[in-house]
Amino acid sequence: MSILNVEHLSHGFGDRAVFEDVSFRLLKGEHIGLIGANGEGKSTFMSIITGRLQPDEGKIEWSKNVNVGYLDQHAVLEPGMTIGDVLNSAFNPLYDMEARMNELYMLMADADEQQMADYMEEAGTLQELLTVHDFYMIDAKVSEVARALGLLDLGLDRDVTELSGGQRTKVLLGKLLLQKPEILLLDEPTNYLDQEHIAWLQRYLQEYENAFLLISHDIPFLNSVINIIYHMYDRKLNRYVGDYDHFQEAFAAQQAQLEAAYKRQQQEIAELEDFVARNKARVATRNMAMSRKKKLDKMERIELAQEKPKPEFDFLYSRLPGKNLFETKKLVIGYDEPLSQPLDLVMERGSRIVLTGANGIGKTTLLKSLLGLIKPLSGGVKQGEHLDIGYFEQEMPPDIDTTCIEEIWNEFRNFDQREVRAALAKCGLTSRHIESRIAVLSGGEQAKVRLCKLINRPSNILVLDEPTNHLDVDAKDELKRALLEYRGSILMVCHEPEFYSDIATDIWDCSKWTTKLV
Repeated sequence: MSILNVEHLSHGFGDRAVFEDVSFRLLKGEHIGLIGANGEGKSTFMSIITGRLQPDEGKIEWSKNVNVGYLDQHAVLEPGMTIGDVLNSAFNPLYDMEARMNELYMLMADADEQQMADYMEEAGTLQELLTVHDFYMIDAKVSEVARALGLLDLGLDRDVTELSGGQRTKVLLGKLLLQKPEILLLDEPTNYLDQEHIAWLQRYLQEYENAFLLISHDIPFLNSVINIIYHMYDRKLNRYVGDYDHFQEAFAAQQAQLEAAYKRQQQEIAELEDFVARNKARVATRNMAMSRKKKLDKMERIELAQEKPKPEFDFLYSRLPGKNLFETKKLVIGYDEPLSQPLDLVMERGSRIVLTGANGIGKTTLLKSLLGLIKPLSGGVKQGEHLDIGYFEQEMPPDIDTTCIEEIWNEFRNFDQREVRAALAKCGLTSRHIESRIAVLSGGEQAKVRLCKLINRPSNILVLDEPTNHLDVDAKDELKRALLEYRGSILMVCHEPEFYSDIATDIWDCSKWTTKLV
């Protein structure tokens, strides 16, 4: 049974087409992975099928009364709500039923016989629905999901305005899972989850009986939960049965066939054009030449997709720093409350350290404390001599209003426009992206702008906070290659062992010193 049908969808921004005559269907029980390079339009497609964006052309048709749950990577929460309020709001329809049932019991006090029968029937139906939907186990359900996603550690009475971007995403994900819709739409759900919570979500989706559509660049996670791939490529959307590995094999075979057919056709075109050019002027062969000219005119030309620019991340090395890069003495990190025990840490030149552990225990706070961006609650940090630090933050400011060109120009005043464009193009951004405002770019494209700043400033230590978030497979592979070849030291927060295992010389498990319960 088809839950969603998309027919002849076309959409673009300005003169840039994102989709051309795209069709898509979602069947009951399908677990779909929506894949494609950064900027191909995956989040745009999600916005269109959820009605947040109107397409230029095409029809989007959902089954009647279908309940859709959407996790948006850019979603926000209302100020003034607590984590518990948001999670409990997943059950608002059930609370409304309870309120109506209580209202009916009040009305029964003054009801006549017929009204009493009607009220009793309606109240009985509502009571049955509440029981079927486990209304009286809501607190247990909320606690189970909150514990699984690490939200109990934050406190269910915590105001959502105090949460980080990753913590807000986990709250929204928790609400969505509690709603148990007929279809889940998930846009990069693992970006802000640590390994423990990714494993829990993986098990949840593996056992999920309903359909879901998942955008993710985390290939091991994707492979473990999906059975259908839709590939967004060259303004088209193609369906493949199986996991990502099967898709790669099928796509490579298709591309090889297409290139072979293209070469054969190009050879035929060259031969026909040569015959026409040599024979159109001769009376004896003019008719044959015109016949071949008609064949050329009617020929449906095979076109190869324009090669997408692949990023190149080559980090510049500055100079040799002192032996110790960072040294802490009884360092206690945090804001209003301590996030750590007193820490005596040393990072030496040449080391490549990865910080691991659950979200919310202070990994980002430790990075910022070491860099001097926030003051410790007690103790101190000593930075080594001759440090040239390259810092990659998790996200750009939400209110950023510059274009890509302006963002790089502001950082590198000595660059001319040609150099700015070349620097951005090297990071895999096209001319249309380069001229766009950063706020309209996808998460992966924004990450490439930040990496552009990093690779153009010489450093001897890179401090990277979740650098793989939002990056597509090609960009992730290239970043890993560049980090392996980097001559300097690395301090990195990352939740993807397959990315950092070859890079790290040491792993610091931050759960061993945090004061937060994990």
